[in-house]
Amino acid sequence: MPRHPHDRDPLDELLRPPQGETEEDRVIRLAQEAEARRRSQAIDESIKAERIEQKKKSVVRLLLLGQSESGKSTTLRHFQRLYTPSAFRAERILWRSVIQLNVVRSVRTILDAVSTARPPPPPQPSDTQSPAEESEDDALSVPHDIDLLKMRLSPLHHVEALLIAKLIPPSQDDTWAPMTASSAGGTLVSPYHYPAYYHRSDQRWHHSQEVFVRPSATSWKGVLAKSFPCATSGRPNSIDDASSTGVTRDEAQQVLHACCGDIISLWNNHFVRQLLTTRKVRLEEAPGFFLNDLQRVTALNYIPSDDDVLRARLKTVGVSEYRCEMEASAGREHGTEWRIVDVGGSRSQVGRATWVPFFDNVDAIIFLAPISAFDQVLSEDRTVNRLEDSVLLWKSICSNKLLANVDLVLFLNKCDILEAKLKSGIRLAKYVRSYGDRANDLETACKYFRSKFSAIHREYSPLPRKFYGFCTSVTDTTTTAGILASVRDMVVRRHLKQSRLM
Repeated sequence: MPRHPHDRDPLDELLRPPQGETEEDRVIRLAQEAEARRRSQAIDESIKAERIEQKKKSVVRLLLLGQSESGKSTTLRHFQRLYTPSAFRAERILWRSVIQLNVVRSVRTILDAVSTARPPPPPQPSDTQSPAEESEDDALSVPHDIDLLKMRLSPLHHVEALLIAKLIPPSQDDTWAPMTASSAGGTLVSPYHYPAYYHRSDQRWHHSQEVFVRPSATSWKGVLAKSFPCATSGRPNSIDDASSTGVTRDEAQQVLHACCGDIISLWNNHFVRQLLTTRKVRLEEAPGFFLNDLQRVTALNYIPSDDDVLRARLKTVGVSEYRCEMEASAGREHGTEWRIVDVGGSRSQVGRATWVPFFDNVDAIIFLAPISAFDQVLSEDRTVNRLEDSVLLWKSICSNKLLANVDLVLFLNKCDILEAKLKSGIRLAKYVRSYGDRANDLETACKYFRSKFSAIHREYSPLPRKFYGFCTSVTDTTTTAGILASVRDMVVRRHLKQSRLM
């Protein structure tokens, strides 16, 4: 019975031996087909084995939440330092540019305060002003040596523009960076042109705007790594290694080294300290403060230490997932893959829809509340107290039904700064009325905050769950290491229990 045209196999003609094929050609063709089948089977077996291995591999998902400057990025760096130390050490050289920018921004904060201080008018016999009418700034006369230091530090304007252009890839054109500088009196246009960072609508320097980056495949680390080839191989890890590579000297470091003496003089100047106190500018409490380590961090062969990397400040926006596999030094969790999601902390992102996709299958959430910020307001909204914002944010997380079965770990963070404030005489009860007449010390304050956040956790959780709360200072490496180890064990136990392996 003849075949119907529609019953023809379209592959039959393709697989049919070519016409006029000799016996030698046939042998070669069959050998090639056999090799192709062997390779295809090998690929299939490899994919199958990889899938089986992925199923066996333990993957722990952790989410970091909290407002801006709560310590999320520092906590992530702590985790990397403890459990992926080789990768952490390899990237230390890349953080030097961030620390350079931190130093320059601290100097700019001082110069901004000095430049806006109004010197007292020249005395006139006919003019009399009562002490009550005299402002605090008028009472502070800008010394001549400060004006001289301002002029001598003018090269830092160029350094700042240079560092921002280095840290921010061209693909992140929406990221703010300066084009002109005016804080040291007059306007200095950078000798380099950075059109991607130029705001045509406003040529002024926005003092209150903080530089930020978006972690991505073209992140600042990737850009800087091209300048430091040794960073990918784990060197330099020490001053000696760095010196031998010859890659540690750059223009920014040379300028900072040359200006080191003037920066120290500016920072230690009595007038400057008095002015900053009057303006309630507390640089020592701000992240990225290195003015007390200037001689070390401005040395030409400077390589950031582990502590320097933890203290450095670089604002990140957006949601980023970091994947890291526990190294052998991590102990029994060696080979465990951790996926840590760092959510940007600005108010436009926090507690909004950007979080929702990351709630699925998360093993635990670490929420960071900077309790030292009881007397501060949000940079995004000057009418909102930072502590109040953290409390509202904590309520929204505890009450979220998507997280009903997720363990919440609370870090009452920046206790070192809180202790310094309380010892300086700042009364917590003045800003937190419910604190009442309790003792104005760190232990009492931490106990009070822990009980308040615990009560919210208990009241607003959809289902009963255990409360994990720690008073932390993420710049304290020893204490934080112990806390993170406890959190790691808790998360791993819960993960194994959910996987029915425990």
